[in-house]
Amino acid sequence: MDFHPQDRPAGAFQQPLTAPLVELLCRRSLGAGIRVLAATELGLGGYNTTYRVELADGPVILRVAPEPARQTRIEPQFMRNEYLATPYFAPIAPLLPRTLAADFTHRTIGRDYVLQAVLDGRPAPEVLPSVEPAGHGPYFRRLGEITRAVHGVPGPGFGMVSGPHFATWSETLVRYFADSAADLDDLGLDAADVRAVGTHAARDAALLDEITEPRLLHGDLWHVNVMVSPDLEITGVFDHDRSWWGDPAADWPIFMASAKPGTAREAFWESYGRLGESPEARRRALYYRARHIAAVRLERYRLGKEGRLADSYAELAEVLAELGSGRVGAA
Repeated sequence: MDFHPQDRPAGAFQQPLTAPLVELLCRRSLGAGIRVLAATELGLGGYNTTYRVELADGPVILRVAPEPARQTRIEPQFMRNEYLATPYFAPIAPLLPRTLAADFTHRTIGRDYVLQAVLDGRPAPEVLPSVEPAGHGPYFRRLGEITRAVHGVPGPGFGMVSGPHFATWSETLVRYFADSAADLDDLGLDAADVRAVGTHAARDAALLDEITEPRLLHGDLWHVNVMVSPDLEITGVFDHDRSWWGDPAADWPIFMASAKPGTAREAFWESYGRLGESPEARRRALYYRARHIAAVRLERYRLGKEGRLADSYAELAEVLAELGSGRVGAA
């Protein structure tokens, strides 16, 4: 077979497969008679190791999770979480990749893996630069519509779709900050600011627990996980392995859509609807921003972007300063 792996440094988080192993996984899952012609490792994602595999009867996507020992407390068994969450994404089912096979037994390889159908279109990061920013409005409007459809799905409890589930929103966030700090400790990174946010969250439990209905959150819905046509029509949405139940305002697309006011991203809110602007909502948003910053810090370290770690400390310092400036809704 014709094999094209990514050029990654030794010890990189995303561990590549060999060509014979790619063939073996495809044949074990799709049938011994499958002919594998080529495989190309895709480089856009930063967690799973992903290949586009050309079979004699058409292409498939092979996604392989990190070894269990490489997974962290805040990123546990993501592939299984995505697999369990898929039925809840029924409102946007036509946009999702069809799962052809899944193997979580670790009998062939000590990692979870899935084979999925190839979505139409091209990754949005490859197409967006070819269209003038003024023409991005319909794309963002559709992204807001898709996000609203996902957020309309209620859940059984707060937390990752696969569990554990928590009875209250404050428990969920306090646990997340504790786990995130422990993960950073394991890497030898300073986690004092993340712990401080967790302390604030525990004190603000009553404020956070004004959120009483868990809703489905994609967790990572933005350009890198969207397929589009040449004219920016969204043709596919993928990688919902970070999906969880929580406050829609805490989801990644909400954070990203808010990041550049006054740009084409404003079209997102035309279809999604505007967020609440109460003092309570604004304070909760500080915790959501802190959660995203903590997750990004871990990812930057994992991807070898140590030079950008300092940014996360400055950003979280700003959040802590706002949290410390006053408490809304405190008992």
